Amino acid sequence: QVQLVESGGEMVQAGGSLRLSCAASDLRFRWLAMGWFRQAPGKEREFVAAISRSGFKLDYVDSVKGRFSISRDNAKNTVFLQMNALKPEDTAVYYCAGGTTTLDYPPSIENDYTYWGQGTQVTVSS
Repeated sequence: QVQLVESGGEMVQAGGSLRLSCAASDLRFRWLAMGWFRQAPGKEREFVAAISRSGFKLDYVDSVKGRFSISRDNAKNTVFLQMNALKPEDTAVYYCAGGTTTLDYPPSIENDYTYWGQGTQVTVSS
């Protein structure tokens, strides 16, 4: 079982930036596609961004394109989500997820992910 631990969530003003990190417990990380999802109060969890196991393929939900950037450091077993130009509607609990894929691609579907972190709260004030 790969354990994922998120960090970096906090309260920030609109227009600000945050960098979320997700550390994996073991070397299987480098074989996993990694994703970030978020869940706002009263809403379903939604896809935010994903990166393939190679790191060469990325995907984002339209609402964060141009503002968020996902990256990974396989030497540190860590995936990052750089969030810029934050908006109040970005307020949510952000979850890191890892999944095994047959091909090298960034999944956007929850069911493609096996391992999940506990989440980190991001609050953007207006």
